[in-house]
Amino acid sequence: MFRTIAVLVAAAAASRAAGADVGGPALDYALNCQGCHRADGAATPGSVPALAGSVGKFLRVPSGREYLARVPGVAQAPLDDAATAAVLNWVLERFGRDDAPADFAPYTAAELGRLRRSPLTDVERVRRELIEAIARSR
Repeated sequence: MFRTIAVLVAAAAASRAAGADVGGPALDYALNCQGCHRADGAATPGSVPALAGSVGKFLRVPSGREYLARVPGVAQAPLDDAATAAVLNWVLERFGRDDAPADFAPYTAAELGRLRRSPLTDVERVRRELIEAIARSR
C-alpha cells in the first residue's frame, strides 16, 4: 500500500513539474493566432498578412505600436490583458526582433487593456498608411 501511494505521489509530482513548462505565450499563440498567422509567422495569402519580417517594423513609426494592439485579432483575443500583452511581446521577439527599434519597451497589461477597448474598424486603410510611413522612414 505504501509503495502504491509513493508511486502515485511521485507520478503527480512529475506530472506537475512537466506541466509547469506548458502554457504561456507560445501556447497562447498556437491556440489563438497560429491558425491564420501560421507557426512560422507566414501570411495566409489574400487574407492575413505575415508577421515574420514585418511586425517589428510597425514599432518604428508613430501609431504603429497602437496599431499592433488594436488589430482585431489582438483586440478581440479571448485572453486577458496580461496574457495578450505576453503573446504580443512573444510575437515581436520571435518574428520582429531584427526589425524592432532598439529601445522597444514591452507591452504591459494596462496598455493592452486601454488599447483593446477601441479596436480598429478600417484595418486595411490604417495598415496601408503605416506601411507607407515605414517605407518613407528608411
